[in-house]
Amino acid sequence: MRYLLIMNPGSGGGSKEKVEKILTIFQQSRLEFDYKLTDTLEDAYTLSVEGNTKGYDVIVAVGGDGTINRVINGFYDSEGRRISSSKLGVIHIGTSPDLCNSYNIPLDIEQALNTVFAGKSQEISIGKITYTCAYDQGLEGQPIQPLSKINRNVQTSYFACCANFGLGASVARSANSGIRKYIGDYAGTFASLIKTLFEYKPNHFSVRFDGQSEVLEKVYNISVGKTTYIASGIKVKNQLTLGDKRFYALTIKEIGWADWFNVLLKLYRGKRFGNTKSMSLQYASSIEVYGNSKNPEIEFDGDPRGFLPCVIETARDPLDLICEVHDE
Repeated sequence: MRYLLIMNPGSGGGSKEKVEKILTIFQQSRLEFDYKLTDTLEDAYTLSVEGNTKGYDVIVAVGGDGTINRVINGFYDSEGRRISSSKLGVIHIGTSPDLCNSYNIPLDIEQALNTVFAGKSQEISIGKITYTCAYDQGLEGQPIQPLSKINRNVQTSYFACCANFGLGASVARSANSGIRKYIGDYAGTFASLIKTLFEYKPNHFSVRFDGQSEVLEKVYNISVGKTTYIASGIKVKNQLTLGDKRFYALTIKEIGWADWFNVLLKLYRGKRFGNTKSMSLQYASSIEVYGNSKNPEIEFDGDPRGFLPCVIETARDPLDLICEVHDE
């Protein structure tokens, strides 16, 4: 077995000691491995593509949610096909361990390493999102599909957990600004959410779920996801199975200040809920969100990444994720 460790020593505000500990354990294990340190998040993507191309058996993402997302992107081509048979391992040393919590990956470094060494994996569905990487007000009310063949600003990326439209990008940017370093992941994200709620003005979104068009009015946020954990303690209890090709779409809209307490309580508790006018959950295999000049930004897997319009589908090939697999 050949391992490639893609390591971000800056994750979580600086994790040099954790990186050194992981390298020491790998050296003591006498396994065949190489490691690369990243300076930027895009380094993680480039190194992942390189690792997949060179035929490493396991590529291990060592970092936070941003590093993990970029490494996942390196497993896929622009059509959603895997470019190798490599497995993905994860050692989380950042904030917001949503992927780990969703797929039984230990957060303790030594336990996570033991999981990587055991090598048991599950196939998981990965979201494919096509969007614009440059804001264009002229795309107001337009779908992404006709643009993908003529617009060089159209980009395809992949995500494992969740994409957000609405206030999600503002919350992520505020939480990533450094507040979580001082008051923790959970409290930092919650504080960023409350701050954003005071500033955010809901607006209309034109969407299409499995080809059915509709206009959602006075929307605060639309979360499109695969996993239960979507952001620093926020959970969406859903009906999706491991290999499901669908996504859930959680929409929060037309809500008054008096109702926000109950909405947040449901999300942080992660309990099932019945659909209401202000909070609804539905399922679809293909989800399009049209251009929206009032709130155009997209966030997925913890980072603001691009702009509307977009279309979300499941990648053609699943990802082999190393995790704790419990035999039935």
